[in-house]
Amino acid sequence: MARLLSSNAVLKAIATLPAALSSRNVIGSFYPSGLKYSTSVPGDPDTHEDFRPTNKIQSSDVSLKDVVEQDVKENPVMIYMKGVPDFPQCGFSSLAVRVLKHYNVPVSARNILEDAELKSAVKAFSHWPTFPQIFIKGEFIGGSDIILNMHQNGELKEKLKDIAGSPKLE
Repeated sequence: MARLLSSNAVLKAIATLPAALSSRNVIGSFYPSGLKYSTSVPGDPDTHEDFRPTNKIQSSDVSLKDVVEQDVKENPVMIYMKGVPDFPQCGFSSLAVRVLKHYNVPVSARNILEDAELKSAVKAFSHWPTFPQIFIKGEFIGGSDIILNMHQNGELKEKLKDIAGSPKLE
């Protein structure tokens, strides 16, 4: 009869294999929930170009500072976050999106994970070190904790009341 191994036993066995047995080294760490790894290494010629980080915003004519200024000016609710509103990549970004969606306002967003230079430009623009970063009507508001607090005390409802598409703000 076959013996069933626990996932921890399997992971420990894999961890003891010599690196020479592997034809490709993988950047990763063992966690109680399993192996988390990435095979994409910046500058690695073996990484397929579809999976290399790209700078989707930068052009020779427009600086990232100008992009951020334009985003904030042209979008009544702008969020710089990890991921996108339909698929947030961290709990804080997810919380911010859920709070904003409660008000049924149009939310514009940029994924800061796609471009490290954009991330730096946003930090420089707002003078705020963490993400998400939410701007309402051109004003920097803060992150998910601030948005949640404003929602709980009624300030967010007041701030969003004249933005089109918000029938929940009765």
